[in-house]
Amino acid sequence: MIPFEALMPYGVIITMIGIASGGMALGNTLRQDGKKMRTHRDQWDKMMMERDMRLTGKFRDQSSDPIAHPGFEISSVWKATRVWD
Repeated sequence: MIPFEALMPYGVIITMIGIASGGMALGNTLRQDGKKMRTHRDQWDKMMMERDMRLTGKFRDQSSDPIAHPGFEISSVWKATRVWD
């Protein structure tokens, strides 16, 4: 028979793992604005995230306006370079 005192450390370990994993899940949810994390992002996804950032100010938000706000056309991420040098 196992004494009760031998099971208490296991309860502490399981509780701490639960608190840590719950904190990580809460932190990820808050960081992603309550949406699921994006996985397997390719170059297209990263470009669309940059566009959403320029349109709305957040990486996770998307705009439903049919016309972009004034100044969007000059806030490009492309650097101005001379091609024929």
